Amino acid sequence: MQRICVFCGSSFGRGSLYREAAEECGRLIAAHGAGLIYGGSQLGLMGVVADTVAALGMPVTGVVPKLLVEKEAAHLGLADLRVVGSMHERKALMAQLATAFLAIPGGFGTFDELFEIVTWAQLGLHAKPIGLLNVNGYFDPMLRMIDHGVAEGFIKERYRGLIFDETNPANLIARLIDVGASVPADSSSGALASS
Repeated sequence: MQRICVFCGSSFGRGSLYREAAEECGRLIAAHGAGLIYGGSQLGLMGVVADTVAALGMPVTGVVPKLLVEKEAAHLGLADLRVVGSMHERKALMAQLATAFLAIPGGFGTFDELFEIVTWAQLGLHAKPIGLLNVNGYFDPMLRMIDHGVAEGFIKERYRGLIFDETNPANLIARLIDVGASVPADSSSGALASS
């Protein structure tokens, strides 16, 4: 079974567009018969995606470090909530369990998770697809910064292609599912476990 790891905010953001996008992503993940891997919170967009996937009968795995169990209000309603020792363990376990990665709007944590997983792909630690859903132009400044890094010679053009950025969730999730299906079952190197 494919398992999409979603990086997103533990807040809702302003307006209803972000919540609606999170719900749509959850519906699409379930419609493709995929499971969800995510940061284990019941708050904000994280909770919306998890509850949507679970309500549609697909498996949801939450991964949360001990120090955030109370702060991020761990989703105690999950059948599969894994409490780990650190943020590093959280990211490594999510990476190992996932067949693809999807970032939707969020804050520093979302940026950190996205860029770490892109860096791991650049280093050849995994070959899993990475998608960025650009809801309401939220990621436009970040995408301009990445393109600026390419233009200035700090990011190789081929690595820019590691991120599939889309505004249409159906197109993006279908692409992640298609590309993820062609990646060997465990394309993660052992280095992820010790990252």
